[in-house]
Amino acid sequence: MAENKGTSVSGVTYTKAEDGYFEKRSLKRTAGVWGLWGLGVAAVISGDFSGWNFGLDFAGFGGMAIAFVVVTIMYFGMLFSIGEMAAAMPHTGGAYSFARAAMGPWGGFITGLAETIEYVATTAVIVYFSAAYANGITGVLFGFELPGWMWWIILYLIFIALNTAGAAISFRFAIIVSVISIAILGVFALMAIFSGVWSADKLFDIAPDAGQTSFLPHGWIGILFALPFAIWFFLGIEELPLAAEESHNPSKDIPKAGITGLWTLVVCGLVVLVLNPGITGSAALGTAAEPLLDGFRAIVPEGLAAVLAAFALIGLLASLQGIMFAYGRNMYSLSRAGYYPKFLSLTGKRQTPWVALLIGGVIGYAALLLVDFGGAIAGPIVLNIAVWGAVLAYLLQMVSFVVLRRRFPNAKRPYLSPVGVGGAIVAGVLAAVIFLGFLVNEAFRPAIVAIVIVYVVALLLFALFGRKQLVLSPEEEYALSGGVHRDPQAEGYDVMEEDVFKGDGAKS
Repeated sequence: MAENKGTSVSGVTYTKAEDGYFEKRSLKRTAGVWGLWGLGVAAVISGDFSGWNFGLDFAGFGGMAIAFVVVTIMYFGMLFSIGEMAAAMPHTGGAYSFARAAMGPWGGFITGLAETIEYVATTAVIVYFSAAYANGITGVLFGFELPGWMWWIILYLIFIALNTAGAAISFRFAIIVSVISIAILGVFALMAIFSGVWSADKLFDIAPDAGQTSFLPHGWIGILFALPFAIWFFLGIEELPLAAEESHNPSKDIPKAGITGLWTLVVCGLVVLVLNPGITGSAALGTAAEPLLDGFRAIVPEGLAAVLAAFALIGLLASLQGIMFAYGRNMYSLSRAGYYPKFLSLTGKRQTPWVALLIGGVIGYAALLLVDFGGAIAGPIVLNIAVWGAVLAYLLQMVSFVVLRRRFPNAKRPYLSPVGVGGAIVAGVLAAVIFLGFLVNEAFRPAIVAIVIVYVVALLLFALFGRKQLVLSPEEEYALSGGVHRDPQAEGYDVMEEDVFKGDGAKS
């Protein structure tokens, strides 16, 4: 493997990996089904604490409730489909891998980049809201607050270090904080129900526009604008395929953990959606930076609310851990294949992608500074960037599912989606509707402009440099072999090199 001669396939050029290339980029299997469940729930649970509530401002409680139902349907259809693809492709690439097999290198790159945007921006949003919660706590309990940028640095450093410490630590931490976060939501639910403060009238306290009702105060169009915020109840649960090479039995455990985690999140989301605005009022909650803390404040004295908020902060930190794991593995897989600079996929002694984790953190922090110091509110804008990236990745993954069912009909599929192609089409259509909502809502335009700029720059760099430097990573081998080479850790990482570099076996 000393020779680094290139060969062109499907509009890109593959080069032989240098000696020890994959050994320097190794991952370790440490997760069972509950570790994966914890990772998925942890990645999402912060959506119950902050972010979702902005949808109330656009649609009122009635519109937000309808948006919740629509998004739930989309996620079930999507997770069943992703579970099938992840079981068939037990390697780290996730959305990039699915799209690479279905739509070629360019489709894989576009989809993988959308997922990078989603996870890097989502991490930044969680850091932003965590800082707001932290200041709310320290301001009441200790009489001081820190500038937002300082909290952001502290949070990024702590959780990059935690994610770098080892996958086993990450999975254990995810289980613990997921259970604690669910318990916190349970405490809030009991307090809301038995405090006597909750009122159905508060759910519908947004003054309706002319000709509208209190149920849909801004009309039916408000539902379309609320959909991106309803996604916040579930965004991140789809990351589990990124843990495939760190799971003991990915073909079985990833589909099971994904659906179990989704049911967990549906219950948690319903609790918050119904009870939180019934405590504070939908009008006030629609613009709140820390909605659950506001709910606690409405029930108990300020000091006690701050103590409870300290526990609520755990939910945000849980998602910070889970989503940071996701962007690290996403960037790692794209880098290992050569789409991103290859040094990003180095793993080191602890077998974690520490370089990708660090660079992703720097990018997220820079985005927060750029938006915040530019005179805008950082959280909501970066949230829109995260959701836009997610919706694009969802749509492309559902297209990939339909294509793969036809293109690789004989590929091994240890798990089959119970809703099949129809479920994927429904999920894809709903994702497209949400995508349309972004385009027609003027409030989302800054996020769209930012993402368009990122895509133009990234595609230009890939066209000029990246497409000439690809390596036969597991994701690429699966696509080129027509689904024959599934498991790199069992079959070896260079099993196809001789065929490809002789001009044989390259199918897509």
